[in-house]
Formats: sequence, structure tokens, C-alpha cells
Amino acid sequence: MAENGTDCDQRRIRMSKEQHNGNFTGKWKKKIERKRRDREERLNIVLWKQPLVTLQYFFLETLLNLKEWTIKLWHRRSILVCLLLLLAVLTATYYVEGTHQQYVRYMEKKFFWCAYWVGLGILSSVGLGTGLHTFLLYLGPHIASVTLAAYECNSVNFPEPPYPDHIICPEETPEGSISLWAIISKVRLEACMWGAGTAIGELPPYFMARAARLSGAEPDDEEYQEFEEMLEHAETAQDFASRAKLAVQNLVQKVGFFGILACASIPNPLFDLAGITCGHFLVPFWTFFGATLIGKAVIKMHIQKLFVIITFSKHIVEQMVSLIGAIPSVGPSLQKPFQEYLEAQRIKLHHKSDSGVPQGENWLSWMFEKLVIVMVCYFILSIINSMAQSYAKRLQQKMYSEEKTK
Repeated sequence: MAENGTDCDQRRIRMSKEQHNGNFTGKWKKKIERKRRDREERLNIVLWKQPLVTLQYFFLETLLNLKEWTIKLWHRRSILVCLLLLLAVLTATYYVEGTHQQYVRYMEKKFFWCAYWVGLGILSSVGLGTGLHTFLLYLGPHIASVTLAAYECNSVNFPEPPYPDHIICPEETPEGSISLWAIISKVRLEACMWGAGTAIGELPPYFMARAARLSGAEPDDEEYQEFEEMLEHAETAQDFASRAKLAVQNLVQKVGFFGILACASIPNPLFDLAGITCGHFLVPFWTFFGATLIGKAVIKMHIQKLFVIITFSKHIVEQMVSLIGAIPSVGPSLQKPFQEYLEAQRIKLHHKSDSGVPQGENWLSWMFEKLVIVMVCYFILSIINSMAQSYAKRLQQKMYSEEKTK
């Protein structure tokens, strides 16, 4: 009898456990399904599908962000007061006349020139959903124009940055050929500042993952959730993308500083995952940022500079134009605008901007200007959509928390 009673108790316990596990699994599946539906609903909040709702959510999210930033500044008002005092001292130094003004003007030019390229680097890296590809739109063409000017002028002694509207060859040009290292040195400041900006732009994923790990709260970011799912299914990953992500994660986790440096030193679209990995595994800030800064602002930028300079060296450009002319039927018609554009650039380099040289517009420059406008407009639209979706996510989380309290 005692044995039968014990068996009944064990069966009852076993059945209750199975029922509990079944309920837990069912709730978990419902939660995943709800998150999927919510995500699909948010992704539909874009200007070309729901313009009024998107704009309304964008403005509300902007107001909430301003409110949050104001509260954070108030909590750090001592730092804010120190910064305001420093700004007042700098303003007084800027406007008070004296012999120091020549140094002030020089520092002003350098500061705004560096801030310009750092800002472009941040825009390329952060993006709020999509990056503005500022290397292809700004830095790459800048390095190319300096390279073409250096080979045409046989010198890099044109004005220091920030350059005038047009680079003008110096009156006296030295004999001999221009060296590759001279061109690299000429564009080093801009390239390194842009690389430093991209390194700063990699910090948000790191801080987000670190805060989520330290607080123990459920992460409020889809990339972080994908990262955790990837860790859970690491052994069963089969596709190339998942294996590549796991390789980056393992390299960063196991090798540390040099793993981060290796990932940051090459063009790597998966580097956001490195930032999330470092934050999740609580890698020290200076280990992550130091390796990222060295990799992006020094190593990778010299590789990219070298590639652009070699690509736009004089003999390679001439060979490329001649190869375009060799294309059957359409070659000569395509070759002509390229030749006109290069000839116009050579004329500009040897004439002052006020010398009355006719400035004809080439369809290549026209297309590039329109491409820049389209990319900037797309970037602004992506910011509006991303912020509107963030507000929609706030509403969904508020509704979910209210359901829990009922």
C-alpha cells in the first residue's frame, strides 16, 4: 500500500511538471510569435506606406528624446557648467584682439576641417538604421582629386586643408616624379579623422550590449536579440552568414584586443557584431575603443587610401579611359565624356578661379551631384523611419507592460 501511494505521488509530481513545462513552452511560443508580429507591424511604419503616422511618431519620438537628453544633462549639470565656462573662455579668446589671433584662426580652420571629416565618419558608421556611405561620396573622391592634382602638378605644394574651392598648381613645380608617400601624407589628416569618426560610431552597439548585460534586463534591440539567438544555435549554424558571424564573435571573444584590431583593420560589414560581442562579454571600454580606433583610423585607412591613390594614378586612369574606348559600339561615346572631364580638371589645376576660364558642366559631375543628393535624402528618410519605428516600439512595450500588470 505504501509503495502504491509513493508511485501515485511520483506520477502526480511528474504530471504536474510536464503540465508546467507544456504551459511554459506554450507561453514562450506565444511570446516569440507576438514579437514577430510586432516587428512586422513596426517595419510597415515608413513614409511611403503610412506617411501621416510615420511623421507623427517621428515628432513624438524627437520630443521624447529631447526630454530624456535634458534630464541627463540636468543630472550632469556640474560637467555642463564646466563645459559652458570653457566655452566662455574660448569665445573671449576668439573675439579679443591681439597677436594670438593668427594662431586662433589657424586652429579654427583645423578644428572645423577635422570636425567635418569626423562627422562624416560618424554618419557612415552609425546611420540609425542605414549608414550614409561617406567614403564613396566624400572621402574617396577627395583622395582621388588630390591624387589627380598631385600627378598633374607634379607636386603636393598646393594649399593646406581646408582647400579652396579649386586646387591650383603652384607656380614652380619641381622636376622628377611625385612619390606615392607624398600623396599619402597629403590626405592623411582627412583620412584619419574620418576613420576616427567611424570608430566613434561603433560605440552605441557596445554600450547597448554592455548595459543590457549588467542590468540583466531583456535587451531592447533586435540586433542584440539576434546575437543571443545566434549564441544559442551556434552548434547548428549551417549557412555562410551565420558561420561568418560566429567566426567574428569567436575571434573577438578569444583573442581580445588583437581580435578586435583584426576585425577593425579590414572592411568588415559585420563589425557591429564585434561591438555587441565586446559589450556582452564586458570587454573593457579602452580595450574595445583603442583597438577599434587603431584599426579603423590607422591601419584600414592607409589600406583604403593606398587603393584609391593607386587606382587614380595618372597612367592607370589613362589606361582605363583607353579600355573604355575599346568597348564595341558604345565605347567611343562613353570614352568622350571621361576625356572631357579629365581635360577640364587639368585646365582647372593650371588656372586661377577668377581667370575667366569657361566652366563647362560635364554629365559625370552632374550625375555625381545627383547621386549625393539622392543618398543624403535616403539617409534622412531612413532616420525619420527609424525614429518613428522606435516610438511604435515604445507603444508596444507600454501595452505589453500594462497587460502584465492586469
